[in-house]
Order: sequence, then C-alpha cells, then structure tokens
Amino acid sequence: MLHCGDLVAPSTLHAIVGLGLPIHLIHGNNTGDLFYLCRFAQEYGSRVQYYGQDASLDLAQRRIFMVHYPHYAKAMALTGQYDLVCNGHEHRAVIERIRNIKGEETLRIDPGTVAGVSGPPTYVLGDLQTLEFAIRPVPS
Repeated sequence: MLHCGDLVAPSTLHAIVGLGLPIHLIHGNNTGDLFYLCRFAQEYGSRVQYYGQDASLDLAQRRIFMVHYPHYAKAMALTGQYDLVCNGHEHRAVIERIRNIKGEETLRIDPGTVAGVSGPPTYVLGDLQTLEFAIRPVPS
C-alpha cells in the first residue's frame, strides 16, 4: 500500500495495519502528528515504512517515487528514472502517462482522496507487474 500524504491522524492506520500489508507512506502539507506517526511506524516496523517528505523505493522490480505535490511528481516522472510516480494533494484521482527525457513514458498516479475531501472518495488499485491501474470508489 502506498499512501501519498495528508495522514492527519496516524491512528487511522490501525484500521488497515491488521491486514498485514506493507504500508509505505510520506507526509503531505497536512502533516498531522509527525511524532506519533514516527512512533507508529517504529511500532509496526516491517509493515509500516514512513519516509518523510518523499520516497524512492523498489517494489516488484519497479522503481517508484512518492511525493505529495503534483508539480514535484511530474518533474520526477520527466527524469525517466522511475516506472511509477505517485502523488497526492490534488484531491482528485488521476492516472496519466508522461513522456520522459528518455523518450519513454512514466506512469503518474494520484489516488484522489479516501476521505472525500473536495471530491468523491477514491483510491487506485493496480498491478506493479503489468502497470495496469484503475480508479475505484471507496465503498460507503
């Protein structure tokens, strides 16, 4: 699971940490309680990885970059160093391919807002092997 920021209340992670999935998260402009977020990540160690402002990681043989701001994400997609660049902040779901300086395409994804702030609640579900992703509504 990739979380692209604005986790204002880290305690909300209790709802998903029990699933046993690895969670990779960064903070956004609404940082909430960073002290508790760091403590929470240490408590759940191998399942919760908190990176700070941005993250560069390898998952399923894919290079992934995460940042909250879309302008920063678009710039990183242009470098051609990543297969996937994820961002938040827009509060609307976006899946787009950006032509990079290598003449290839980098996938940029903003999952929207699971809380329904300024738009319908959404998330993105995808497959890192095929790089196929779909915007999904959060069930009510």
